[in-house]
Amino acid sequence: MTGKAIYKLHNLTQTYNGRVVLQIDSLEIYEGEILALVGPSGAGKSTLLRQLNFLEEPAAGHIVFQNHTLNGSGLPLDTRRKVTTVFQSPLLLNRSVAANVAYGLKIRGRDSKTVEQAVAGALDRVGLRDLADAAARTLSGGEAQRVALARALVVQPTVFLLDEPTANLDPYNIKIIEQIITQVNQEQGTTVVLVTHNIFQAKRLAHRTAFLLDGRLVEAADTPTFFNSPVDPRTAAFVRGDMVY
Repeated sequence: MTGKAIYKLHNLTQTYNGRVVLQIDSLEIYEGEILALVGPSGAGKSTLLRQLNFLEEPAAGHIVFQNHTLNGSGLPLDTRRKVTTVFQSPLLLNRSVAANVAYGLKIRGRDSKTVEQAVAGALDRVGLRDLADAAARTLSGGEAQRVALARALVVQPTVFLLDEPTANLDPYNIKIIEQIITQVNQEQGTTVVLVTHNIFQAKRLAHRTAFLLDGRLVEAADTPTFFNSPVDPRTAAFVRGDMVY
């Protein structure tokens, strides 16, 4: 899947305490696609996700998001709010499920009626309308992750970043979450970047898949090509399940 690039990364480098942890020569992410980021632990996937959500400034190089360039300067708040992230372990407020989902809308100054309607719709989407008044911290892991998804989706982001959103969940919740991701992408055209260790999940969901190793982008291709005809031997080894660490 190709089209207009919503992100353009050029010579992007990130360092921690002088150690290079990410070095991407070039990468484009397209509007309306689902891009899966795969690779072993420590490959730089989560670091790249933080760059895409403007949570860290790059040590060198730059990111272009829509018409805005991030290269040591901040982005306008309304631009930053177009991108939202759901992490592997959801951090929920010590409030009701509905209050958690409503939080992002309230800090954006939406009126109470709009908030109420949007929250109800988001909870319907994730199948948790009946738990709206429940204390968020009493939920199961799968339910909590679905609340985190609803909280992210209710603000209608342009880009949806997911960091291992189904890790350690049961098959029932994995299926629901994958359905939500696919529906949001198809129905709203939301761009999705998904970090996953599950290559089968990448095959099921992603239009394109990118392989990171030692902080570098080894290969990015449409998902069938990536898994069936990889160009780089390191990608081929990873797809076979060989140790490439």
